[in-house]
Amino acid sequence: MPISRRRLLQGVGAGAALSLAGLPTRLFAQEKIKVAAVYTVPFEQQWVSRLHLAANAAKEAGEIEYVATENVSNTDYERVMREYAEQGYQLILGEVFGVEDEARAVAADYPEVAFLMGSSFPADDAVPNFAPFDNYIQDASYLSGLVAGAMTKTKNIGLVGGFPIPEVNRLMHAFMQGVRETAGDDTKFQVAFIGSWFDPPKAKETAFAQIDAGADILYAERFGVSDAAKERGVLAIGNVIDTQSEYPETVVATALWDFKPTLDKALSEIRAGTFKAADYGVYSFMKEGGCALAPLGTFEDKVPDEVKKLVAEKEEAIRSGNLVVEINDTEPKSS
Repeated sequence: MPISRRRLLQGVGAGAALSLAGLPTRLFAQEKIKVAAVYTVPFEQQWVSRLHLAANAAKEAGEIEYVATENVSNTDYERVMREYAEQGYQLILGEVFGVEDEARAVAADYPEVAFLMGSSFPADDAVPNFAPFDNYIQDASYLSGLVAGAMTKTKNIGLVGGFPIPEVNRLMHAFMQGVRETAGDDTKFQVAFIGSWFDPPKAKETAFAQIDAGADILYAERFGVSDAAKERGVLAIGNVIDTQSEYPETVVATALWDFKPTLDKALSEIRAGTFKAADYGVYSFMKEGGCALAPLGTFEDKVPDEVKKLVAEKEEAIRSGNLVVEINDTEPKSS
């Protein structure tokens, strides 16, 4: 059953209304911002790894102090958030897709702390220190679809995702849009969700089933899919991180996510004392430098030249604003 966006608790309304006055005042440029992160999955999981990478880079650059806790269960998430807030961290980073209400309630209790959270909900002025973000990398996913459509021989493509929520749905739709443009509208898509953000064995078994049903290219939204593709000798399209070095004969193209623009924006607002409830998802767009198509690498000479030219033209159009890739958050279906 698809996961729907839950309603916010009634309490995160007028009773929890906050003013920006509670947020940190302007900081000196040399001051390091204290950042803590709370992750529900391991650091190496695709999505979280991008947050962790950007935060560690800012730490190494001397911009922030950074600590993080991985594998926090949804039932324990609120407690860990509160502990970091009590310890004086100025920015708390994380992903709260399973604990939306609880996370915003914590933010309401600590108006002097900035919260930058992966979230399905929009920004809410009632909680002005809570800014949601998302990996809006549909631009790069669309480009990866153009490549996949040129490489399929069976016109049968499998897609394996974690959950059918907007964060996944929009990437699959953009990918399929690209595939149809190069392979044709008669392409068949097998769409499946494994009900987990980190279960490589289950993702692998699901991918095997799609290969058995004729798929010759797999969209690897989750870890485990590329393993199945490698074992069965079919191709895969990566998501968020580039794993071609591990699968040089399997992963053709990857839609990369760079969290740095999102984090940089938050840090600059905190330094200026102007951090507020706003949609930080826009900083994942290609024109903002938040996503890109990974180099074709080992497949550079295997992808047709006319397709590489098309990809370059589409990328230029996206970056200039002349092409806007559709954002479709509805659950994708098999065809």
